[in-house]
Amino acid sequence: MDAGPKQNVTTLSGAYDNWHRNVFASGQSADQGSPWYQLLLEYLVPVEGKRVVEVACGLGGFAAVLHSRGATVCAADFSAAALRIARQKASHNNGRSSRIALSQADAHHLPFASGAFDLVVSCETIEHLTDPFAALQEMARVCKPGGMLYLTTPNYLNLMGLYLLYDALLGKVRRSAATQPLDRRWLFPQVRRIVERSGWKILKSDGTVHQVPLPGRNPVRLFFLERHPMIRRLLSPTAFHYFIVASKRGA
Repeated sequence: MDAGPKQNVTTLSGAYDNWHRNVFASGQSADQGSPWYQLLLEYLVPVEGKRVVEVACGLGGFAAVLHSRGATVCAADFSAAALRIARQKASHNNGRSSRIALSQADAHHLPFASGAFDLVVSCETIEHLTDPFAALQEMARVCKPGGMLYLTTPNYLNLMGLYLLYDALLGKVRRSAATQPLDRRWLFPQVRRIVERSGWKILKSDGTVHQVPLPGRNPVRLFFLERHPMIRRLLSPTAFHYFIVASKRGA
């Protein structure tokens, strides 16, 4: 890698350090209570005794949940600041996460052996990567054949997407403290295609958070559309957070 890309990676890493610190200080950090994690738990296989890596673990809350269920967990994130906050949170929580291995890692080049893990978790991550295809290939590499991927990412084939299209036509760019330094827009068919091309076989899909955007206000979530799992699955192509369970294709 030449000096230019190295500098870009360094700059992006610093931007994410600042973002994590600002979001944590604001009290708006998404953690294990986030709707995508709650949906994942509905599908999660028993993890006791299994080796699990969470790629882009953020502040480590869900990694702690996995550890509490008996998994051997590696929590990886691009941001050193996020990992420092995760360590601080663990120290204030009676060291509950002390046995979780924390690793500063670029999702495009994971520093783990091939086939090292039984499960890979990646929530709200691929939309913030410069090369999501390469990252999903890396996730497949470090997962054993037949191992599982649990992935979520925003989907804009819904009212939120129409709202963004309207903004684009007006030339508006909406940003908030929660807006990440790099943020892509996906439609669920694109997500499925990139997952399948990178070495995974999709087993199940679902979605969560149906909402209506309102000018100048936070979107209104339509909880009544998600109260029944069957209805929720039928509506998953229009959910804001699209969820996939996949298995690694055999060698």
